[in-house]
Amino acid sequence: MKTFFRIIWKTFKVLAAATGILFVIYFWNLDQKLMEWAYRRVNELFDRKKEDLNF
Repeated sequence: MKTFFRIIWKTFKVLAAATGILFVIYFWNLDQKLMEWAYRRVNELFDRKKEDLNF
């Protein structure tokens, strides 16, 4: 029985930590900030490319 409660407690701690991390990401809008950074890097890469379309 003691092992069962130990497993339940570890599962609760992992879920609480994951919830806390996800809340911080949501609260400070870190996912959108990361996407903005990645979008700028991709635009820098493709803005340097010579255009393939010639009319």
